[in-house]
Amino acid sequence: MFELGRIAGLRITAKPSAIVGSLLLWAALAAIGAALGLAPATALAAGLAATALHWLSSLAHHLGHSWAARRTGYPMIGVRLWGVLGSSIYPRDEPALPAAVHMRRALGGPLASLLLTLVAAGLALALRPAGGAAWLVALFFFAENLLVYTGQVLLPLGFNDGATLLYWWRRRQH
Repeated sequence: MFELGRIAGLRITAKPSAIVGSLLLWAALAAIGAALGLAPATALAAGLAATALHWLSSLAHHLGHSWAARRTGYPMIGVRLWGVLGSSIYPRDEPALPAAVHMRRALGGPLASLLLTLVAAGLALALRPAGGAAWLVALFFFAENLLVYTGQVLLPLGFNDGATLLYWWRRRQH
């Protein structure tokens, strides 16, 4: 496990798989850039920029969870990056919490990502006339925040916010 520092009081760590995931993501995004006609050096640079924006998006998403968690009175203590994903870390000795608390914390990430999606949309629209690598990176930034970090709340996959919401929705008291 690698210690990456602290952001907003959260301990940020990464498993070795995050390095592998980053390199694979960079390679895939650079290959896509090359397939879209970017010169090899430009494709590599664009892939690296998009990979950096991926991790920025992940951290912003988890900061949204953290903000919501603080507001419930049951805060997060960290973020663990692994593969190309991240996990919110809560205290091990946290008491049993009502469904509403879990649901509020789960919604914090997608709401933060929705705000970032709007920023990314503005950036992509502003860069569209110029086209090229900068626009492609901005388009990736927008699409990833819309589909992966915001839209995933509608698709319960067993490990994401959508799954958390569905799980606790079914267990809430009427």
